[in-house]
Amino acid sequence: QVQLVESGGGLVQAGGSLRLSCAASGRAITMYLMGWFRQAPGKEREFVGAINWSSMTYYAGSVKGRFTISRDNAKNTVYLQMNSLKPEDTAVYSCAAKSGNYAYSMANEYDYWGQGTQVTVSS
Repeated sequence: QVQLVESGGGLVQAGGSLRLSCAASGRAITMYLMGWFRQAPGKEREFVGAINWSSMTYYAGSVKGRFTISRDNAKNTVYLQMNSLKPEDTAVYSCAAKSGNYAYSMANEYDYWGQGTQVTVSS
């Protein structure tokens, strides 16, 4: 079992930055593909980005160039650096873990999920 806990959410003005953390426990996440998803009120959960075991990253088109995912295996933690934030980035952000380097954008392929952290971007 892997337990995931997100932190770092909050309220920020448009154009600002936030860094989310996803701390894992219970098992080393070294060989897991780690994903970030978000869900805004009234909308379906959507893929934000993912990072595989070799730190190859994948991003949704809406965040590419603004968001960066990284991982620190020594700390068993994954990060989501969000720059140039827009009001439409407002959502609950959740991290997730899965084995296998495929279907990284599909939420139902992930085995473990955190509880999420709220990000609110004001205009």
